[in-house]
Formats: sequence, structure tokens, C-alpha cells
Amino acid sequence: MGDSFPTRRAAVPGCAPPARSTGVRLALLLIVGALTSACAAPPTAAVRDPLAKLEKVDGAVHVVLVPKAVERIGIKTAAVETVVAGGVQRTAIPYGALVYDTKGDAFAYTNPAPLTFVRHSLRVASIQGDRVILTDGPAAGASVVTVGASQLLGIELGVGL
Repeated sequence: MGDSFPTRRAAVPGCAPPARSTGVRLALLLIVGALTSACAAPPTAAVRDPLAKLEKVDGAVHVVLVPKAVERIGIKTAAVETVVAGGVQRTAIPYGALVYDTKGDAFAYTNPAPLTFVRHSLRVASIQGDRVILTDGPAAGASVVTVGASQLLGIELGVGL
């Protein structure tokens, strides 16, 4: 019972003993740092060119991208094919090109010019594997977006790029 623990720390050579108000000093330092950082000039934001723009042509919205946006999105296209389904000649698109809007109407994005994408309404006859057989849609040979259509829709609706 006669043992008592030392209440003072042993001095470390080359180091000053800690001050009793170290916690208060640290708190003040943090407050002053926060206040002075608010006085600093705001960082200048680099002016960016838009990666996409919307153009209205004959009532249709054209999504026009810069090459960097096409690369970033990873857009891929395929040609509309002609097929015989049920003994009738029809057009067909890859299943990946099929998009539905908020009303449930089907469409695909066509690529009528480089970097330009336009919605084209579809009437789906059937889906056979990875093909969508159409009764109405883009003409055979037209280019439709198979990868990146949802991103184009987001851009068109104002929520992308």
C-alpha cells in the first residue's frame, strides 16, 4: 500500500513537457484555421465546353455530342436489318436498341449524322431472342444505338453529362 504511482511524466530529452492547455490551444488553432480558410479566394473553375447540346429540327430533338462524350459513354450502333417473320418482310433491330419512355412507348435512337442522335418511334411486333421485330420503325440500313441509349435519354431529359 505504500507504493504510489508517479503523477509526473519523466522528461524526454530534447522535448518540452506538455502544457496543460494543449487541448484549448488545439481547439483555437482549428477554429482560426477554419475561419481563415473561408477568407481565401475561391478556386477558379475551369470553363468547360459542353459535351452535348440539344437542337430542335422539324419538331424532333437532336442530341449532338462531341467526340469525347461519345467515347465516354461508349456508344455503339448497329444497322437496322430486314427479316422475314411470319411470312412477312419486316425490319428488326438489336434488343439493346429498344428503349421505353415514361409513357411506355417504344423508341430507338437513330444516328442520322456523325455525333447526332434522334429518337425514332417504334411499333414492336415481337421480340425473338436478341432481335426486336418491328411493324414500324427506322428503315433498313439506318443506324440505331445499341449501347448508350439510356445515357442519351438522360442527356435529352437534362440529367446527363
